[in-house]
Amino acid sequence: MTTLEIPRALHLAMDEVPMVDAGGGVELQLLQVDVERGLWVLRNRFAPGVRVQRHKHTGHVHAFTSAGRWKYAEYPEVNTAGSYLYEPANSIHTLVVPEDNTETTEVVFAIYGANLNLDEHDNVESVIDAVSIRAAYLALCEATGHGRPPVIGC
Repeated sequence: MTTLEIPRALHLAMDEVPMVDAGGGVELQLLQVDVERGLWVLRNRFAPGVRVQRHKHTGHVHAFTSAGRWKYAEYPEVNTAGSYLYEPANSIHTLVVPEDNTETTEVVFAIYGANLNLDEHDNVESVIDAVSIRAAYLALCEATGHGRPPVIGC
């Protein structure tokens, strides 16, 4: 392989892609989408008291917390600024941000596969994957006057 054949690293400054309101105290910023590999990388901000619907991951997830704190209702560990969390495929949990947080919680997730949002009987109510998050994010960007941002892979 010559240096001409080596793929270049791709850079994206955080201010190149907008943080958009997804509702319910959740904001999101899509950083990368790779539909072929089923990968979606996003930065989320969660307001104090947010509770994300219980869900199952079909692939593994990496989570890096840079501000605030959060946990899974099903586990005792609390993620704080500087925490890294690995979620194996098929894990099921409910993301909870404590109501007494004094700051917004910020987390970057690298997600492989899909989130299957579950009801109380473990029936799938909705699915979020690389294709659907890309469509939702771009629609939110356009609806709020941001146009089409330079998300890696879009």
